[in-house]
Amino acid sequence: MPCVLLKHGEVHLRGRNRDRFEQRLRNNLRSALRGIGGSTWIQDARSVTVLGGQVPVEELVERAGKVIGFNSVQPAVRVPSTVDAICAAAVETLAAIKAERPGVTFAVRVRRRDKSFPLTSSRFEGEVGAHIQQELGLPVNLSAPDVELSIEIDRQGSFLSWVRHRGQGGVSVGSSGRALVLLSGGYDSPVAAYRAMRRGLACDFVHFTGAPYTNASSVYKAYALARELNRYQPAGRLYVIALGHAQKQLAVAGAGKLQVVAQRRLMVRVAGALARDVKAAALVTGDSLGQVASQTLTNMATVDQAAELTVLRPLVSWDKQEIIDEAHRIGTAEISVLPDEDCCKLLAPERVSTRAYVPGVERVERRLEMDELIEGLVREAQCMRPGEEEPGEGPSAVVGLPARREATRCPAP
Repeated sequence: MPCVLLKHGEVHLRGRNRDRFEQRLRNNLRSALRGIGGSTWIQDARSVTVLGGQVPVEELVERAGKVIGFNSVQPAVRVPSTVDAICAAAVETLAAIKAERPGVTFAVRVRRRDKSFPLTSSRFEGEVGAHIQQELGLPVNLSAPDVELSIEIDRQGSFLSWVRHRGQGGVSVGSSGRALVLLSGGYDSPVAAYRAMRRGLACDFVHFTGAPYTNASSVYKAYALARELNRYQPAGRLYVIALGHAQKQLAVAGAGKLQVVAQRRLMVRVAGALARDVKAAALVTGDSLGQVASQTLTNMATVDQAAELTVLRPLVSWDKQEIIDEAHRIGTAEISVLPDEDCCKLLAPERVSTRAYVPGVERVERRLEMDELIEGLVREAQCMRPGEEEPGEGPSAVVGLPARREATRCPAP
């Protein structure tokens, strides 16, 4: 029976809480399999999950490969745990490989979870290897084989696999709580969101636009990015907030060189208020220390002073090329390079202060009714569900004129 072996990642470090983490991991796997187009089944085992069903194995591998918490994804066949059945399956497997690659070398690795199996792991490796050589005449190479046939023996059945795909690793999404990601259209914030997910955070997203002074392109990018990121987690929501009028108020209040930092402080305040509604316990940003003028240590500290919640910066020590490489790996880079009108560039001064201290920014903020401003921005936030759209939802529901306002609002999870 064809199936897929999913090897668990950090779950084995969780001690007495292990069962809870494994259950979360399997729930996330079920979520990833929704709409796959056929029936599937999941079998639980210690430190491994077995996935199968009436679906092509390639499709199962693709879906399971996006689930954070699995270290490896291995297409496999399941056979009865008898010497004859395993040897026969091993010969059949290598025969198919030999037909495509004559002269291929091989090695056999056995892991015996069922200690009642009559042969030890090392002895059974020799037994299977000898059987393959006798039937197919293939050479053995124990140090650097072309094909490494892995055999895992359990009481309920044994599994043979010969291909190992790298999984996402990390901790099952949702096991560390919920966070709200400040999602821009660049490389950084989507990668930061992904890294937060790998540490077990379920992520919702908030995107600030410069509307009405900018067009809708950044909303479409944010929607596409959130949808791509939701492939790695049970779908998170995207909130869109038009910041243009508030940015203009800061400029009129005389922010000057402090404009960008003042905007960032406003963003984390608004995001913090929104986070209470969505039950998020932290904010996530794509800041990288020293990457741009607004991301100096002083400016980060000034922004944090305005935040009610902890601000997590998964990329704080990453350089730009590392971030771009990771964006290509997770599939967000192609979206991030698309043109848009970034709200952060709206009304930005020619020179940004690299040392914006709290008292100076607060003087600007006192000229505005900040509480009313924040309350209004949160109240006007629009919500979408990238990856689980319903009629009337999607970017057009935000940038257009929905017939009913409630259609684009999301209740708290």
